Amino acid sequence: MAFDLSILIATVNGSGSQSANLVLAKSLFRQGTPVATKNIFPSNIAGLPTWFSLRLNERGYSAWRLKHDVVVARNAQTFADDLQVLADGGLFIYDRDLKISADALARLDEIASQKRASLGAISFREWVDKATTSVPLRKVLGNMIYVGVLAELLKIEDATVTKAVHDQFEGKASVVDTNCKAIALGREAGRAAFANVDKRWGRLSVPVSKTARDMIFVDGNSAAAMGAVVGGCTVLSWYPITPATSLAETFTELSKMAASVQTEDELSAICMAVGAGWAGARAMTATSGPGLSLMAEAAGLSYFAEVPAVIWDVQRAGPSTGLPTRTSQGDVLTASTFSHGDTEPVVLIPATPHECFEFAELAFDLAEILQTLVIVLSDLDLGMNYFIDREFKLPTKSYRRGKILTKADLDRGVEFARYRDVDNDGIAYRTLPGTPDPRAAYFTRGSGHNESAKYSERGEDYKNLLDRLKRKIEMNLNLLPAPEITSSNGTGANKSERADIGLISYGSSSQAIDEIRDELEADGLTTRGLRIRSLPLAPEIGPFLASCSKIVIVEQNRDGQMRRLLTQKFPEHAAQFSSALQYDGMPITTEIILPQILRAHAEAQA
Repeated sequence: MAFDLSILIATVNGSGSQSANLVLAKSLFRQGTPVATKNIFPSNIAGLPTWFSLRLNERGYSAWRLKHDVVVARNAQTFADDLQVLADGGLFIYDRDLKISADALARLDEIASQKRASLGAISFREWVDKATTSVPLRKVLGNMIYVGVLAELLKIEDATVTKAVHDQFEGKASVVDTNCKAIALGREAGRAAFANVDKRWGRLSVPVSKTARDMIFVDGNSAAAMGAVVGGCTVLSWYPITPATSLAETFTELSKMAASVQTEDELSAICMAVGAGWAGARAMTATSGPGLSLMAEAAGLSYFAEVPAVIWDVQRAGPSTGLPTRTSQGDVLTASTFSHGDTEPVVLIPATPHECFEFAELAFDLAEILQTLVIVLSDLDLGMNYFIDREFKLPTKSYRRGKILTKADLDRGVEFARYRDVDNDGIAYRTLPGTPDPRAAYFTRGSGHNESAKYSERGEDYKNLLDRLKRKIEMNLNLLPAPEITSSNGTGANKSERADIGLISYGSSSQAIDEIRDELEADGLTTRGLRIRSLPLAPEIGPFLASCSKIVIVEQNRDGQMRRLLTQKFPEHAAQFSSALQYDGMPITTEIILPQILRAHAEAQA
């Protein structure tokens, strides 16, 4: 059986635990252990519960687990709940200095017996006192004690952890030394604690992979920011909103040549991006669901007047304010027809940090080639958590700016009509403001216009315009990321292969698919997988649907939004469709999705 270990750390928001958690996660990555993180944090004030999980899995599974093999409990408020999510046979490490009631302590022994769990009680206060006499430091150094405890359990080398500490507190030598001292004391505390628990928890032999050592450890928002920089973004307009703010902040830090403007609200942000796109810049705004709602009107201008613009939507749970620090895929239908009237922008849906990097660059190419609004749908899970992924590579090709006429083109006698489809591909030519020729001028308008950009309320002009806007996307779907199709063995795309179950996923929902398919295959069921990477839906999806007896669409929203789009596009396959949904705001987990898939298969067989 492949090595699979889930660790949950329960702390208090604002206690400095995130730095410690990242030191631990990056140490595991540096030693070559496949690891993925999940940070579950509150949306309002310091002092509320927060959790951090690390999943160590030889096969690279990264989905959230409902039960955890190791739980570190450092929050009295959640002590009872943290005990409940301990897996059978697990290890429960707790701070014995917590103010836990006698009833809770009694319950601890009872549940430990029921779960056949091992208990490791550590006085964090005692070990912190050995690390420092500074009162302010005691609060944060307690976190480094559990880093040491877990480093000892997982056999992470001292040099590896020290390097991670240096990276986390770069340029702060005294801070590095104090934290390393606390980690060393934590190792000592771990040895003492593990001496009294089941021998299988002495020191774990976690997997070390040479492949992991050749990869990078990064979150989706940072990857997107880097992709936007190399993609030539010169204007980022944004208004702070969880969980997109870190994308804007990282871009601002990395890009020395771009204008990063924090606007007064989301409407100003999209208006600035559209204005910059009209002027010839590669422009983007980053937001989440509530901000996306406010951007609808100006987004319609981008689509109708054919002005390139990019919106990066890091989805969170709604409606309204919803759950600001929880993940969701609830903006799919909104994005697919964003703004009022007949609109259909291009939508890109990354599933990994590497795709966040690639799609950020691609979004600007598509926006300019197709002269349209491009929306990228990420989400909080992908955007704010860390994953191991392939190393990013700088692009080797020039930016693809599409059909732009220059003065030289006009001097050669090219006739310019802003919205005329000269090449029968749905895409008209444009000029940029400032082109030194009066023949380059035209009036950009969000009201009805003809192919010469003149105001028109003629029904024929309006219908022709709407038809061309749709046609230019449909005729150029090949420019969008194609769906990723895998056969029952997990690789390739054998078009003639048939399967018992076809699994369709997109974005961060895809994190659970490999694990689910392995379990289904172990039960003797054949599967095929399709991951949607862009909208409008690609025609390649049709043959995939025909190859599967049952189709289950895996999503993180209540209403099966992607299923609705698939039903609309492929109505002949609607009877095959079922949904497997998770919409509790937590990262997707196999334990919730797999039973729904098995139930759908059983019903299809009945």
